[in-house]
Formats: sequence, structure tokens, C-alpha cells
Amino acid sequence: MSSQKQIDPKKQQELQNQYTNFKNTLQQLAQKIGDIEQEAEEHKLVIETLDPLAADRKCFRMVNGVLVERTVKDVLPTLKTNSDGLKQVLEDMLKQYKSKQSELDTWKDGKRLDIMQR
Repeated sequence: MSSQKQIDPKKQQELQNQYTNFKNTLQQLAQKIGDIEQEAEEHKLVIETLDPLAADRKCFRMVNGVLVERTVKDVLPTLKTNSDGLKQVLEDMLKQYKSKQSELDTWKDGKRLDIMQR
């Protein structure tokens, strides 16, 4: 016979659901972070490509699915603003991820203590 008491199946299912919710949230955050990182990298590459060009040089930009003709001087400031915004969003998402991971770790530690005290 085992010296440990069995956990109520209903309680065990509840704990499993809580754990699954934590993991799903972390996975969704990680996916969003990856998407934002990719978009930020694309902005960086375009900025690096346009920076050395003449300000009056023609370039094209996609706006709401429509390709529009602009000049480098029109597009570059917007790209830099968008890039800075993406960096800020990325920082916020990383903080949110770390916070959720910490919350999960605290939750797991608390559940281990509960089980050990039985």
C-alpha cells in the first residue's frame, strides 16, 4: 500500500485544467512574440535598405492591401515610427510572458506544497 493519499479525481482534473490553461496562455504569448519579432526584423531590413537612398527616390508601400507609390522621405519616418512601436510592444509582451511564467512557477510550487502536506 502506498503511504501517500490519493488525490480526488475531480481535484486532479481541476489542477490539470489550470495547468493546461497556463501552458496555453504561455504558448499563445510566445507565438505573438515570435510574430512581432519577425515583423520588427522586416521593418529593420527595409529601413536599412532605404536609409542610404536619395530622399526623392521613388518607392512603394503596401497600405491596406493596396500598393501605393511614395518617396523615401515619405515612407522612412513612418517605418521608423512603426519599428519603434513594435519594439515597445515586444518589450511589453516579453514582460507579460515572464510574469505569466513566474505565476505558473509560483502556482506549481504552491500545489507541490499542498500535495506534500497531505
